Order: sequence, then C-alpha cells, then structure tokens
Amino acid sequence: MRNKMAQEMVDAGLVGVTVRLRDEHGDQVVSAGLSDLAGSAQPPPNGYVRIGSNTKTFVAAAVLRLVAENRIGLDDPVDAHLPEFGVDRRITVRMLLQHTSGIFNHTGEYFEDGTIAPGIPWQGREWLDNRMKAHRPEDLVRFALAKPVRFEPGADWSYSNTNYVIARLLVQKITGIPFAEAMHELVLAPLGLADTSVPAGPEIAEPHAHAYYRHEDETIDLTRLDPSWISSGGDMISTTADLATFIAALVRGELLPAPLLAEMLDPHPKVGYGLGVFVQDAAGGKVISHNGGAMGHAALMYAAADGSKVLTAALNYVDDAGLSLAPAFQEMTKKLVDEVFG
Repeated sequence: MRNKMAQEMVDAGLVGVTVRLRDEHGDQVVSAGLSDLAGSAQPPPNGYVRIGSNTKTFVAAAVLRLVAENRIGLDDPVDAHLPEFGVDRRITVRMLLQHTSGIFNHTGEYFEDGTIAPGIPWQGREWLDNRMKAHRPEDLVRFALAKPVRFEPGADWSYSNTNYVIARLLVQKITGIPFAEAMHELVLAPLGLADTSVPAGPEIAEPHAHAYYRHEDETIDLTRLDPSWISSGGDMISTTADLATFIAALVRGELLPAPLLAEMLDPHPKVGYGLGVFVQDAAGGKVISHNGGAMGHAALMYAAADGSKVLTAALNYVDDAGLSLAPAFQEMTKKLVDEVFG
C-alpha cells in the first residue's frame, strides 16, 4: 500500500519521494519517482535532504534541554538574555517556541484576507540571482523587529520563522558556543544522529535527490544554495532514518524529563501547535509531527505519541513562486498519515 501511496505522491506532481515507516517490525522504506530530472534512478533510500521547518523541532529540543539543565527558563523574557535587540520585555522563550510572540515573520506575513506583508526576498529572479548570499541571523532578527508586530505578545498564534532565528541566538548565548556545535552537543550526539547537521554554506552531502525551482519557463537545479536566509526557521539537513530516530526518541522522553515533554506536547488551542511540534488527533490516537519544505526539498516527520510507529519522508520537487504544489502536498500527506496512523 505504501508503494502505491509513494507513487501517487509522484503522480500528483513530485519529482521523487522516499517514505520510511518504522514500527515493531523494523523499517520499511519505499521510493518512487526520480532522484534527478536528467536521470532515471529513484531517490536514494536514505539520502540527505534539506528538512525545512522540521528544523524547528530540533531547535525547540535544544532550547528545552537547556531549560532542563536550569540554564534558561521557559518563561524568561527573551530580552533578559538578548538585550542587544530590544525585544519587547513581555515576549518569553515559550512564546518564541509556540509562535505566540507576535514578532513579524522575516520571510513575509500572510494574512487571513489574502494580503501579504513582504519580508526578505526568497522567491523569483531577485532571490535566484542571490541564492548563494550568506545572511547573518542577527540581521534577519533586526529586519523583523523593525516591522510592525502581528499582535501583542501572547494574544494570538501566528507562524513566524523569526521566532526560531531568535531561539538560535538564545542557544548560542546560553551555551557560549556556535549554534551548530551546541545542537550537536545537546541533541545530535546524545541520539547518535551522525547524518544530521546545521549547514554552513551551500553544500549537501551525497547521496541526495535533486531540488528544483521553476521561474518563468526555466527550471533551475537548486540543490546547492545558501539556506541562511531561513536560518533556524528551516536550514538543517538530515535523512529519513535520522528523522525517525529523533522524533521517536523525543516523544519517548529520551531527551527531556516527563514534565517538560508534557509542556512541549501541550498544543495551542488555535492550531494544535506545542513547542516546536504539531499535536494532532488520528483514529489511532495522538500524532506528533512537523513538516517542512522550500526550494525543491521537503521532509515529513510523524510519530505516534508513544513512539511505537514513526513515518518520515524525503521529497524532491519543482518549486515555484506560486507554491503551486502546496494544495496537492497537503492532500498527499493527509492521505499518507490516515493510512499509517488511522
């Protein structure tokens, strides 16, 4: 059945997909489609992929590890640790992780009435011509803080990549080491996630499927790009195996003490978002998840609340400024989750 689902995802518009199901029977891995538009091979069964906003779950886990060590408090004002940015004193660490800070999303705000408040360029010709440009997280934060807030701190919920760029800077400040090193010490090394990394530049290790972007009549290979424009909103690289190990260990309490994990998995009533994870109901019980994708690569990450069943996937596709695959992507993932966890 999962072979059929993988093929249906390709038929709906993806270039390629690898799906991994991990349960009491071990790992089942299926691939469909193409690794490269110029070739005929399927995506590698455990290839590297840019995981997009799944990065947020890793960042939240790192912050919560510091909370567990009493090095920072969930309800500490962000300004107490990063006074150089002038963050509203009412905004707490918890608000960053749950997207209730109201801080402007540096990649743009999308409102319910369909209007958009533009952020930094990340689509179209201007972005394509500058896709190797390195952005400092501090500059992204200052850009966002100069914009009008979406709402007063804690008054609502709205997804903002900037929250997690600030969280990155918090981790660096508290640990006193570069973020990539801190992530390794706090999350990656304890779980043996040797194939997961915070990149410092445009490279992605082999093997990997190729990512693409369509601009006007041109399809461009975007496998190499500098992801610092999104920073810790979505810059990490991993594999389906490492993602499965990570989310299973997280929900089983292998990274965090039980009371802190319970806070992480306590969803906001508006959208079911905890601290760096979505918490949703399925026929088989609660499912903990995060997905992420941009610029032709994407990753899925789902786990039963007890970690007994895990679904991860790596996707490669042709992106475009209109995000034309988004509706099909949402329908595809819902069908896949219903089949596995329903």
